[in-house]
Amino acid sequence: MATNELPVSDDCPTADEMPMLGLGTWKNSDPEACAESVATALETGYRHIDTAQAYGNEAAVGNGIEQAAVDREDVFLATKIWIDNLAYDDVLETAEASLDRLGVDSVDLLYVHWPSRTYDAEDTLAAFNELYDQGKIDRIGVSNFEPEQLAEAIELSDAPIFANQVEIHPLLQQEELREVCADHDIELVAYSPLARGEVFDIPEIESIADDHGVSPAQISLAWLRHHGITAIPKATGGDHIRDNWASLSVSLSDAEIDTIDSIETTDRRVDPDFGPWNN
Repeated sequence: MATNELPVSDDCPTADEMPMLGLGTWKNSDPEACAESVATALETGYRHIDTAQAYGNEAAVGNGIEQAAVDREDVFLATKIWIDNLAYDDVLETAEASLDRLGVDSVDLLYVHWPSRTYDAEDTLAAFNELYDQGKIDRIGVSNFEPEQLAEAIELSDAPIFANQVEIHPLLQQEELREVCADHDIELVAYSPLARGEVFDIPEIESIADDHGVSPAQISLAWLRHHGITAIPKATGGDHIRDNWASLSVSLSDAEIDTIDSIETTDRRVDPDFGPWNN
């Protein structure tokens, strides 16, 4: 398929009903621009939209979904509870507020944004399970969890932990975490899958992209998909939204996968003091 022929939404692979390519909305805080990018993505073929309380754009994301000629039940919608709101009562209260801002009765996936600050595994996950039992969330997710926090969450949650959203890209390949998630049937969702633009300067990625006549972004997204990892690249302009979507038409050879797997540079782009790897 030529790179300017975009696959239809049915061609996007899914991981247990979650489309494996979604639109990230971090820093997309202008209400009109955010709504437009969400609508553009949905009209391009995306069916997975990711947001968070901390992004300050849940209402705009909801407006974008409403503007698009796509039924709500066809959209996999995810948001996250911020680290100030992870006490039991605050989870329940702020989750309701997120649903109101999004203009929906439920979300497909709700994440613990970070295991930090007000996070208490027992109380926080009890509140998430309450929301799950009420039908307000279809799946429970965690984000930025290392193997230790993940094991604790699995033990304490009655409902299954569906996904762990973390930074993954060719410069942070997360091999150990990938193995742990695979062992427990937990989906991995990659934020910053393009390493905040750094993949455009990786010689191995550039060379493979040149061979395919596509962008380095498409190669990185195809590499993640090969490893069974869902990606939610942030994009605001229509050109980038469509370029990322065209990655679904890219197939990498075993040799190309091996080349990317062998990249030894490690560059974590999201590294706050409260990250569990810093504690």
